[in-house]
Amino acid sequence: MDATTYESPVVEDTTVDHTEDIAAIKRLVADVEEGFNNKDAELMVSGFTANAAAGNAVGTVITGREALLEAARTGLAGFLKDEYARYEVTDIVFLRPDVAVAHKAARAITTEGESIDEDPAMVALYVLVKENGRWWTAARHNTLVPKAG
Repeated sequence: MDATTYESPVVEDTTVDHTEDIAAIKRLVADVEEGFNNKDAELMVSGFTANAAAGNAVGTVITGREALLEAARTGLAGFLKDEYARYEVTDIVFLRPDVAVAHKAARAITTEGESIDEDPAMVALYVLVKENGRWWTAARHNTLVPKAG
């Protein structure tokens, strides 16, 4: 048996200036927020790749942009019709020049945009890829955050 130990690598791209990439990824997340708050399913899923997968807050994984669009239409017209949120991108790491992982915090707001939650009610993990000069969501997973106490 080999007793060799391996040190974990740091995987982060520092070969290019990612200032514009960060702005584009934040815009992509802002489009999800705007789509959610305006009940616009098309805008909400406009940044997903055709074969994207998303895990929702109750553990269901939906695969494919068309299935994601249908789920968004159903949710926004149903159980999410009176729900509104503010999203904050909390972290972006570029694993490669064209691959990034981002985290988002979501807080419930009123229809007027006033905060309901002080702490995030949900966090999300995005896996993003840059294809033909544009950033896309290849995968996303939402996780509800239990209320303290």
